[in-house]
Amino acid sequence: MNAISRIAGGILLASCTTLAMAAGNPLSVHVLNLEDGLPSSDVHVTLERLQGQSWQPLSEGVTNEQGRITELFPQGQTLQDGTYKVTFKTGDWFAQHEAKTFFPEVPVIFAVDASVEHYHIPLLLSPYGFSTYRGN
Repeated sequence: MNAISRIAGGILLASCTTLAMAAGNPLSVHVLNLEDGLPSSDVHVTLERLQGQSWQPLSEGVTNEQGRITELFPQGQTLQDGTYKVTFKTGDWFAQHEAKTFFPEVPVIFAVDASVEHYHIPLLLSPYGFSTYRGN
């Protein structure tokens, strides 16, 4: 087996492993840096749920070398219908990389309605802009 085949096989296996890990948890996130097209590791991310008029902290994590947190929702809890907020601490990440940014954090507020078993929140990031969408 040549080196390219081994690398491709490793990437495929890592992708399958990531998907398998995420399958057991109802929420994952992914951060990609649009400036260089690479995953953004070491981004601090928080998860909160809207309770009445205030946000209740649920969990937090840090993106891995693939720019992912595959299990952001707290273990042993059930994802319920409601409004949630994932906040990406982008200012800290850019400061670690000695870069300026216009957005010190990116809050993504989304509604859970039990229409799907797994919610994925990707963030495409640059110093002066960002984009997000409902992933899968």
